[in-house]
Amino acid sequence: MAEDKYNLKNPAVKRILQEVKEMQSNPSDDFMSLPLEENIFEWQFAISGPRDTEFEGGIYHGRIQLPAEYPFKPPSFMLLTPNGRFETQTKICLSISNHHPEHWQPSWSEWHEAPKQKNLRTALVALIAFMPTNPNGALGSLDYKKEERRALAVKSREAAPRFGTPERQKLIDEIHEYMLSKAPPVPQLSSSEESSEEKLAARESEAQANSLDAGSVATEEQHPVSAEVQEVSANTNPQPTGAGTSRDVPASSSIQFQPKPKARVQKPADDRILTWAAVGLTIAILVLLLKKFMKSNGHGAVFMNGS
Repeated sequence: MAEDKYNLKNPAVKRILQEVKEMQSNPSDDFMSLPLEENIFEWQFAISGPRDTEFEGGIYHGRIQLPAEYPFKPPSFMLLTPNGRFETQTKICLSISNHHPEHWQPSWSEWHEAPKQKNLRTALVALIAFMPTNPNGALGSLDYKKEERRALAVKSREAAPRFGTPERQKLIDEIHEYMLSKAPPVPQLSSSEESSEEKLAARESEAQANSLDAGSVATEEQHPVSAEVQEVSANTNPQPTGAGTSRDVPASSSIQFQPKPKARVQKPADDRILTWAAVGLTIAILVLLLKKFMKSNGHGAVFMNGS
């Protein structure tokens, strides 16, 4: 790494270059991490899965982003390899990350003399320890079943993840080759763990289907009546909908409708009552018309006297 192109008086640059030398002079079988040649504030790393856990044998790549104020402010971490414990390409919430700056000890001048001081080496060791812990709903955490995590651990050895520019990818591939040379043998999978690969494929299909939810929501907003019909068909006891709904209802036997109420059949007794009422009303009208006619012709007084 060409150190002459960096400002060696800058505290962050000085600290980072010290950590690079320490990482190269004292390598570990459990992790490997190096910065980009063109940007020493971005590091690529890989950790091995902790032994005697469902992550054993796995090689998990990730990215570290150091702030300009490093080491006075903590770095951010994200995983690139699917693992079932942390989301990929998402900053994860750890006590050693920028989500909890209160836990970061920034005394950098004596970091190599004080083991309790935080640096990238201790952060990677802590990350390995975090892998088998309970996520408890932390930001960027996942809670896959052990069988699924086990299958992901085996799959992680096949190839390094694809990420970023060719420079990044070259560094990722180099780190992956180093970790493969140090990784323990792949533990044998049980039959239940082998079947988890199919479950993982189902998860990926589900994730792709979820990516189409936005389009589905937009369609429902454009056709609210059709969405209402779909909701009715899913209900075992549907409620009758408004008159406008019938225009958008598809002809399908799966949709149930409430039957229309039948017209009330009148009985013979009701017919007779209505008939006599009509006759009586007709007679009354005729009498009134007759009186009015006679009065208009001057016979009204005679009619009244005669009565």
